[in-house]
Amino acid sequence: MYRKDKSIQMKSSASALYNNLSVLPITNKSLTYFTVVHGNTVNMVSASADGLNFSHRQLQSKEESVALSSSLITQASWCNLPSRVLLVLTSQKGIQMYESDGSIMVYWHALDALETPQAQAVFARGIAPAGGQYICVGTSSGLVLVFDIPAKGTNITLAEVLAEHRDPITDIACETCGGKDMAADLVTADDAGVLCVWKSGEDFKLVTKISAYGVTCSSVKLWDGMIAAAYGTGQIRVYDAGTGEVTAELDAHARWIYTLDIAPESGKLLSGAEDSFVQIWQLSRCAESGTIDVEHRHSECVTDTQICGARFCDPQGSSFAVTGYDLSEIIRYVQV
Repeated sequence: MYRKDKSIQMKSSASALYNNLSVLPITNKSLTYFTVVHGNTVNMVSASADGLNFSHRQLQSKEESVALSSSLITQASWCNLPSRVLLVLTSQKGIQMYESDGSIMVYWHALDALETPQAQAVFARGIAPAGGQYICVGTSSGLVLVFDIPAKGTNITLAEVLAEHRDPITDIACETCGGKDMAADLVTADDAGVLCVWKSGEDFKLVTKISAYGVTCSSVKLWDGMIAAAYGTGQIRVYDAGTGEVTAELDAHARWIYTLDIAPESGKLLSGAEDSFVQIWQLSRCAESGTIDVEHRHSECVTDTQICGARFCDPQGSSFAVTGYDLSEIIRYVQV
């Protein structure tokens, strides 16, 4: 069970975007960083462990250091690589990468609007680290850009472009069960509901392709060889990453799911949707048979809130935070 904790006030409200919350625990400083997108601005908040002290920073969408009021940000997410942590922003104009505290921009990649049909929107969306040294970012044309990230400095390069999708990328996830060498460690999802499962490396290899489910896959997570995928129907499907087979189907929500998260050390799965509910599930895999089990653990109603972001605040999943459309606060919950 979880109880409501002290909320964090923001400078502006949350936009109705998929996965519109990112959380970075800084354990050695007893701080937690949060980011929430509003229009062309990212609200960054650092909060102390006791929840009493906050500091705010706002990042704006930029193109070569010039603020663009018309360039809407589509996502902000921290990418935790072994050598460094970067804050990655995607927008209608391109991709920005910052040092983890948002103080210094280290890289800018412009999207080429000329390659896109005039009637189609241009944007980037879907952010995840991969393979220890890469960051993958999706685009509205269905491409996944793979950036090679050095241990320090700004010499970031576009190493590869993955071109399996035909529809805009919605979300990208990397394997979060540390210490295991999986057959697949990256999954990409698109607006049609297609999932592509990859093995990262110098050459990214397609492991399997999971056919469209007839509705958008809005959010996806990967843990211990299991893929959890959320859909506009309010359902969550759990797949085996190696084979692409469905192992569980959950009627999780009454409306469109906007966000998923997994606590890497416990296998807890969190889902948040337009129906104002956050659900928490326990994923597990039988050591002998390899079968996957899913058990419902907790349900939380965030009254009159269209949930657009929800994240665990620690690796065990003992606390989580929620954002909602047009809500100017981050609501926090802790385990009791």
